[in-house]
Amino acid sequence: MDSSSLTSPNFDISKLSDYDKRDLQQQIGNEMQKAKIQESIHNLTDICWTKCITGGISGGKLSSKEESCTQNCVERFLEANTAVLKHLELMRGEMS
Repeated sequence: MDSSSLTSPNFDISKLSDYDKRDLQQQIGNEMQKAKIQESIHNLTDICWTKCITGGISGGKLSSKEESCTQNCVERFLEANTAVLKHLELMRGEMS
């Protein structure tokens, strides 16, 4: 599949082979996953910055208090996300 043909205004997905349709679906899925990861990183950065960075950054470094707070914030954020994912997996397993 030629990627330049995907940007054509007359692109017709029905003309793709089954292999190309699966490949396109995989690429779209990968891009969606990347977007979700980027959104999570943005949310994490926003939450931890707002919570932990209380003043200006002097000399290009965080204070020891800000650094500790940021590290704890990131760890809690990751732990919470892991717990939610595990719970969703359990729920998904119960539905099957």
